[in-house]
Amino acid sequence: MSVGKGTVLMKTKDKTILVAGGAGFLGSHLCERLVAEGARVVCLDNFLTGDRGNLVKLQRSSRFELVEADIVEPLPARLTKRKFDEIYNLACAASPPLYQADPEHTLMTSVLGTHHLLKLAHACGARFLLTSTSEVYGDPDVHPQVETYRGNVNCTGPRACYDEGKRAAETLCFDYDRLGRGLVRVARIFNTYGPRLSSEDGRVVSNVVSQALASEDITVFGDGSQTRSFCYVADTVDGLIRLMAHDGPQPGPVNIGNPVERTIRELVDVVLTLTGSSSEVVFRPLPIDDPRRRKPDIGKAERLLEWSPQTTLEQGLRATIAWFETEAAKKPFAGTKDDDIRLTA
Repeated sequence: MSVGKGTVLMKTKDKTILVAGGAGFLGSHLCERLVAEGARVVCLDNFLTGDRGNLVKLQRSSRFELVEADIVEPLPARLTKRKFDEIYNLACAASPPLYQADPEHTLMTSVLGTHHLLKLAHACGARFLLTSTSEVYGDPDVHPQVETYRGNVNCTGPRACYDEGKRAAETLCFDYDRLGRGLVRVARIFNTYGPRLSSEDGRVVSNVVSQALASEDITVFGDGSQTRSFCYVADTVDGLIRLMAHDGPQPGPVNIGNPVERTIRELVDVVLTLTGSSSEVVFRPLPIDDPRRRKPDIGKAERLLEWSPQTTLEQGLRATIAWFETEAAKKPFAGTKDDDIRLTA
């Protein structure tokens, strides 16, 4: 259902756009797409989870600029004294092992960081987009998850720093919008995968692919029957750009994800087939508050943005596996340990 990219291109070309978290997996792909469409892009990142290697191609462009700073702190003058047309906030660790490593900073990134960026957007009249998450639905009692569902989140559990941080960030965004202090858009992103996923960040696709390529045991937490909906990174980026460009009344949060639901065990089987790996599957206890099912209702995105994912899981995994193979050829794969892996998202 995707329409021609030219529709969005006309709204992106020649704009000055700030992307917070632009050195991360998703952020770097977004920066590349925006630069390719003619925008001047400023990437803001503190490199706690971002990777400078993701920016090598971008830094060859005269329309790309990097600012190293942490949005938890007051923004530097080189940003606050500039005029931006659009601001994307992707700044937050997105995998459980990483965001649980410093839960206070994770929460403050979503709350203080979003507040700092909203103030900047208000000051310079920029349109603002928050990348929220399907984690705001928690371990859902409603399936598939529609934007009107208020969620089932454990507000005191080990994932709360991320889940509740994003929920609070959404509150800030919609309050700014209601008070007339800015035009905001909120995307609730479901599991996204593709090239540049780190083999060390604990996300299910990167873990399974890395272990399969290394002929290691593939560690599945739980019995593998829990489900996720995997969206290829190029499709997610397209959805974000379309949402940012969407005019008209405030649409509220919009799910951006793939409505094709897969079990973790199905994912493992596809990866094993595509890699030809002989890895065995081993099972470990499911982490606390790990969602049992996850599938977006994307009806709103289809209606408002004329958007739906175009990449099948097999197509996306082939590209992802090829990237991991190229990275493995550059340096020996150090392997993974069960204690370091959480096959969640």
